[in-house]
Amino acid sequence: MGNESLPKVVVLGGGTGMPVLLRGLKNYPIDLSAIVTVADDGGSSGRLINEMAIPAPGDIRNVIAALSDAEPMLLDLFQHRFKNGNGLSGHSMGNLLLAALTSMTGDFFTGIKEISRVLNVKGKIYPIANQNMSLHAEMADGTFVSGESNIPKQNKRIKRVFLRPDPVQPLPEAVKAIKEADLVVIAPGSLYTSTLPNLIVPQISQALRETNGKVTYVCNVMTQQGETKGYTAGDHVQAIYDHIGEGCVQSVIVHNLPIEQDVKKIYAEENAEPVIYDKERIDTMGLEIIEEDIVDHQRLELRHNTDKIANLLYSMI
Repeated sequence: MGNESLPKVVVLGGGTGMPVLLRGLKNYPIDLSAIVTVADDGGSSGRLINEMAIPAPGDIRNVIAALSDAEPMLLDLFQHRFKNGNGLSGHSMGNLLLAALTSMTGDFFTGIKEISRVLNVKGKIYPIANQNMSLHAEMADGTFVSGESNIPKQNKRIKRVFLRPDPVQPLPEAVKAIKEADLVVIAPGSLYTSTLPNLIVPQISQALRETNGKVTYVCNVMTQQGETKGYTAGDHVQAIYDHIGEGCVQSVIVHNLPIEQDVKKIYAEENAEPVIYDKERIDTMGLEIIEEDIVDHQRLELRHNTDKIANLLYSMI
């Protein structure tokens, strides 16, 4: 079956939630595209942004690893992080490779395509923008914070996030992928620093309105200190509405079983708690609610179950 006849699935996001979805979806007969935030400015990515003025490679690197069918040793090398070495300490090998290919080809997106070919990536990977960009936040108390990594550290309620430069020019291929998709998935992850940086690009939110495909949001299972403390599932959706308006999302996927006590205790140390699933409120928002057991119960570190969520998303096509 050629790619032209396969159902088209687009996943938007970044951080740790997105690769979990992609690792499962790559095994299904779909034409898969990933649109990834490049607003990360911490650690290795932050240093490369400052030294080479390239878009942040960290989230892209993790998506490449998730979609790759390369030998395990090659993937381990790609994800290797140097623990020491003057100038190398803290850098990831994959980030350095992406920086090198950007330098060689003169273009970040071309570098991604080249390394995707070498690592036998299934699907297409689009950075949300092919340029350096930065994330900023206005807090509920009226103060402003610059830098994706600084926003959660304030431990304040976030009113809105925005990008510089304004407007950010998204890749035309990313906009086209959304418009032609059969299913668009907004991945779970840090709501204000991984999820929203993609959605607030005006041409992306417009494409979400114009697509004929279904648009679904996979809601986070746990709250996050500094971003979503005390947020219900409805609050997560409302934050999306506040940034890009209504009419962009048709359904929300929520985990519907209690979280185990030993897992709760671990997350309580980080001031995180299970996201309360306020069904009535989401109903009033006009969204279809899809309830499933979608977490991996074998892990103390709470993650969506790769196979369960991929199977559920595939069943929606």
